[in-house]
Amino acid sequence: MAVRIVTDSTSDITAEEGAKLGVTVVPLTVMFGRESYLDRVTITTDEFYRRLTTEDIFPTTTQPAPSAFAEVYDRLADETDEILVVTLSAKLSGTYQSAVSAIDMVQKKCRVEVVDSQLVAMGQGLIVHAAASAARQGTKLDELAGFVRDALGRCHWITYFDTLKYLAKGGRIGKAQGLLGSMLSIKPILTVKEGEIHPVTRLRSQAAGIEYLYNFVNSFQRIEELAVEHTTLPDEADRLVERLSVSFPRDKIRRATVSPVLGTYGGPNAIAVTVLEAK
Repeated sequence: MAVRIVTDSTSDITAEEGAKLGVTVVPLTVMFGRESYLDRVTITTDEFYRRLTTEDIFPTTTQPAPSAFAEVYDRLADETDEILVVTLSAKLSGTYQSAVSAIDMVQKKCRVEVVDSQLVAMGQGLIVHAAASAARQGTKLDELAGFVRDALGRCHWITYFDTLKYLAKGGRIGKAQGLLGSMLSIKPILTVKEGEIHPVTRLRSQAAGIEYLYNFVNSFQRIEELAVEHTTLPDEADRLVERLSVSFPRDKIRRATVSPVLGTYGGPNAIAVTVLEAK
């Protein structure tokens, strides 16, 4: 029996995409005041970003309960005896701990291994894609977990932020705290390093930010997987994909929209690239 893969919705893998990959996506929750929504299940990305940009209520988020993971483990235990779970960074969310705590709640016999990706968004998503491919080829759990941990060091995610306001309000600004004093006049490029948000550089315009992302991708000699994602910049994301397709096959560039839970912190007009280096 093949290993089954589980991840959370901040991987920016949709439920539909997950079904094609053989990946189960556990949603986090986003809230507008007392209104609670499952990420991409009971609220769409379009509706979320419409509300984010037109309403005065600042959304909040919460991780899945351990019971949500336990329910998935029990269901998958009918199909396999080995499950690999890849979550977003444990320093950014309690999702990893929920996934671990759920193991003791499983009713059926099944081995579950949980890996903290120390990443988020398509940084996490590309690793899940690669793991799912390896699982379909028959890779067993121990080897698959080792494969994922090895891939963490080869995965590089950077994001252009139009503003740090949402990241600061949400308490996820991490090592980029020092940029706040000038946040109205700069456009930061940020990354995740050792599970925390870190600054990369600061620029003066969106155009300069997107150019930085383009040059970042082209600085790699050998790329295994590539992704472009955005919050509310579909046209700019499409143009960036078009430019990158000159040097990397367009049909292998994964195009995604940032999930509502991550959009809570990224805010509008953010755009990101992720590179998974080839070995």
